[in-house]
Amino acid sequence: MVNNITSFYCRGSPFCRVPICFMLQNGKPVKNDVMGTGKHRRITPPQKHQWRELGAHNYIKILVVAGLFCFLFRNEIAGIVNRWLIDSSWSHGFLIPLFSLYFVNQKREEILRCAWNDELKPNYLALVFLIFGILFYPFNIVHLQYGYLRSVDMIATLGAIVLFLGGWQLVKHTWLPVAFLIFAVPLPERYYRELTIPMRQWAATVAGGLLDLVPELEATANGVVIDVFYKGKPLEPALDVAEACSGMRLLMAFLALGVAMAYLHYRPLWQRIILLASTVPIAILCNIVRVTVTGFIYVLIHPKYAQGIYHDMLGMAMLPLAFGLYGVLAWFMSSLFIDESDIVTEDIVVRKKDV
Repeated sequence: MVNNITSFYCRGSPFCRVPICFMLQNGKPVKNDVMGTGKHRRITPPQKHQWRELGAHNYIKILVVAGLFCFLFRNEIAGIVNRWLIDSSWSHGFLIPLFSLYFVNQKREEILRCAWNDELKPNYLALVFLIFGILFYPFNIVHLQYGYLRSVDMIATLGAIVLFLGGWQLVKHTWLPVAFLIFAVPLPERYYRELTIPMRQWAATVAGGLLDLVPELEATANGVVIDVFYKGKPLEPALDVAEACSGMRLLMAFLALGVAMAYLHYRPLWQRIILLASTVPIAILCNIVRVTVTGFIYVLIHPKYAQGIYHDMLGMAMLPLAFGLYGVLAWFMSSLFIDESDIVTEDIVVRKKDV
């Protein structure tokens, strides 16, 4: 009589990587004594936590704290929102709080699990930070009179509230949504202009060099102005890379979205850093493309197609281009480098016969 003993490995069970044997007798599989006679049980997936589990009393606390926070910083919040409305360079600010709320929702499981395990405990050291942040706000208004610090102080106070209410465990899962709000705060006008000047000069220099390659066209960049001679005649007025064409609007919006994408897509830390750092040169490159295309349209087609709504539409077209370049870089790194944790090893099946 021949007994065939087959051993194999079972994945995804408590017996993972442990040989389980069946003895074949008269062509019928029979469990041996080691296996026992237990029945198969279906493993139910863990239940997902929902925000309603926090309870009404916690939501009342949140509403009270949020109301006091908005009342204390009502003037600052109103000023920032008004800047979003009147300055197109900061119109993306309306999306930043929504992204922050989305980030918090992405950490819902971790936050509610900490709440369920009573890990969210008040941190009284944060009370010192909170009092300092509240007192610094009127001190800055009266003595320092530095507008940007008022907005930064508001965000820092919000972080102190989070630390005070939930401790370091809550900060661990919400630090980025709080810090992300800094992208909604307009930069001081002086610093904003100082940053735009070199970007305008780079765009003018590159665009002038490319325009100069066209036959019968001479282009010379002087600072942020491109003097153009076409077929021996100067074009008036000269091409001026205005502040709106500096690329700062695209840079700030794309930098914020780059942080969001690096946070939401799971990647090794070094890849996230590269993707985040790439947002700056990508935004600058896209703005150079915009200025160059505008110059060609202005000279070779008609000046009216380089102004007004056509100019704005060309600027909007640069955002898909920026995302395309960002996506190509992300795909390249994903294809070139493979994480060892993603390598799946196949199960080895061993068969042996005893005669």
